Amino acid sequence: MESTKLKRPKHKGSPKLFKNPFLEKLTHTHISAPLLIFGIISAALIYYGIIEKGFETPMMILLFAAGLFFFTFVEYIMHRYLYHIPATSPTKKKVSYTMHGVHHDYPKDKSRLAMPPVLSLIIASILFIIYRAVLGDYVFGFLAGFLIGYAGYLGIHYSVHAFKVPKNFLKILWHHHSIHHYREPDKAFGVSSPLWDHIFGTMPRKNPKAERAAAGTSIDPS
Repeated sequence: MESTKLKRPKHKGSPKLFKNPFLEKLTHTHISAPLLIFGIISAALIYYGIIEKGFETPMMILLFAAGLFFFTFVEYIMHRYLYHIPATSPTKKKVSYTMHGVHHDYPKDKSRLAMPPVLSLIIASILFIIYRAVLGDYVFGFLAGFLIGYAGYLGIHYSVHAFKVPKNFLKILWHHHSIHHYREPDKAFGVSSPLWDHIFGTMPRKNPKAERAAAGTSIDPS
């Protein structure tokens, strides 16, 4: 499995994924772009839901929270079953590596820590259509929370790869993701939260000594 094969990562460089220069350029994304885009879209959805659709603020908060919570589940499922799809054929191997395996090989490549905005906007549009069909006007609050969940996930994922482990309660996220990258790639799929790893039994084995050694360092050991 290319995307889950435990091997020594490369801490310098950025591999070329496509021969086409336009497609190759699309694979590089500055983290600020999706955070800004989806922050604005979420604010617009909330505004439209309250001003145009007449939802009361408590209802919008409830829908927002539901969408945010649902995203954490989708994040887990996508990471476990799509990003780490078994490479049982050359095509699956290529898709797996392009989607996620390259990140395991080059975890410090900051330009590939987020999905290209063009692709993520297409997916967000499809989700709006699906959620609107299922939820009706409730979609405005729900999707706003879902997209903020995605933006939060991106921010956390970028932070755990770019910055040192913080000396507060957030350090659990750094340790959890480092285990996925460097010790047990078939465990610890939750990035923004280990909740679903607890629920679905994919929490890594406890290794207090290794976790203590990681405290105060980047999750990417040199």
